Amino acid sequence: MTKKYDIIIIGAGVTGCAIARELSRRERSVAVLERASDVCEGTSKANSGIAHAGYDAEPGSRKAQMNIRGSRMLEGLSKELDFPYRRNGSIVLGFAPEDRERLQKLYDKGIANGVEGLRILSGEEARSLEPNLNETVTAALYAPTGGIVDPFLMTVALAENANVNGVEFFFRTEVQSIERLAPSGEAADSAEAAQHALSGADSGEADYRYRLTTSGGTFEARSVVNAAGVYADTIHNMVSARKIHITPRKGEYLLLDKKTGGFVNATVFQCPTVMGKGILVTPTVHGNLLIGPTSEDIGDKEGVNTTAAGLEEVIAKAGLSAGAVPARQVITSFAGLRAHEDGDDFLIGEAEDAPGFYDAAGIESPGLTSAPAIGEYVAALIQERTPAPEKKNFQAKRQGIPCMQLSDPAAKKRLIEQNPLYGNVVCRCELVTEGEIVDAIRRPVGATTLDGIKRRVRAGMGRCQAGFCTPKQMEILARELGVDIGEITKNDPGSELLEGTTKQSEVQ
Repeated sequence: MTKKYDIIIIGAGVTGCAIARELSRRERSVAVLERASDVCEGTSKANSGIAHAGYDAEPGSRKAQMNIRGSRMLEGLSKELDFPYRRNGSIVLGFAPEDRERLQKLYDKGIANGVEGLRILSGEEARSLEPNLNETVTAALYAPTGGIVDPFLMTVALAENANVNGVEFFFRTEVQSIERLAPSGEAADSAEAAQHALSGADSGEADYRYRLTTSGGTFEARSVVNAAGVYADTIHNMVSARKIHITPRKGEYLLLDKKTGGFVNATVFQCPTVMGKGILVTPTVHGNLLIGPTSEDIGDKEGVNTTAAGLEEVIAKAGLSAGAVPARQVITSFAGLRAHEDGDDFLIGEAEDAPGFYDAAGIESPGLTSAPAIGEYVAALIQERTPAPEKKNFQAKRQGIPCMQLSDPAAKKRLIEQNPLYGNVVCRCELVTEGEIVDAIRRPVGATTLDGIKRRVRAGMGRCQAGFCTPKQMEILARELGVDIGEITKNDPGSELLEGTTKQSEVQ
């Protein structure tokens, strides 16, 4: 049976979920198709968690426009949807005499883009703000509007709120092909269909549909939004003769124990290059220290493995910013892929030869910061072409999962009185309780995997990296989902942890 919607979004990363949330403000049927088992399983899950101030993007570019708007939206959005965000400021370091000129260019870009509060500092002034900076730092650009955010909790918050407002999510649903339908509902030659639409023969978009064949069945929609991350070129090229190309740009990171979280307060960058913003040293909103990423163009859209060489590079280059980086406190490493489009800018808008098909492609850094603005912009484009009335009962606010570790004694007492499971600690490193894990599973767009729990409530994020709490988490998942424990996965199918029973009893 074909499922039909006004709008289908491909991709449940932070961009797709931000668009979904904005579209849910109006009377439309909206669905999100995601090939993975959860939201935020691609680029959005493995990045720096930085809310960029906006001094790096070229003035007039989509990156600059969306970065500045997104940066200004984030604080209010974090309060409305209850996810962690903090304006800790950012510092770009210069070491050589020529770096002073590069910092001045960044300053000039930032002023042109509308970044507030920018200052160029001497090396001494920079070290007065961040005492652990290297003595070799001679100058720095300071941006007080830079911030940090939890990328997964931000994406989850957007997805939950979109779902509460009517957006449906389909996971493990990979788009295999897209065909454009003629007004009759039959498949049509792409060129013929495009000519029909562009000629105005169809007085609106109401009759225009796309048919999407997926691993989870067939879908049809009047409009399609492509927010497929590193696969956005694959999706775009299914419907448009104007081809695009995305290169996966890999970045490797190291995450350090919480006891190192105060090493720096601001996010510390080095002067950027054509490959990106370089190795950073930054606190996280949860109190860890993060260093990375590397920057390497690769051909594999699934190439998220870490390498010895890459991690050594991270440590060495982070040491240029602050020589005393406590690298012995590393608790885990990871890698992510940025979706670098050949035009070196965000590709956002309706495809010229595919009416009703909207791209949000090439969303690399500062994509996380820009996501709320991209959602707002794409929703406005769709509203302009296919107007829909505002939803009278739109719920703008969302309450996150209570965090026992951060709650005061009175709040802890109230939670345990309401639900005794909040008194049962499962993850000792992060002090995550069974109540929080159950909440993560039962919520809208809830967790169905170990990684889904980890990213919602941090069970398994601490020093032992889930070495202690995994069995109990699996038991809780199996119980709540009503499945055999052998079916529980780390993330996608094929990542099951159990092979079978070690002993079997025979019933006599």
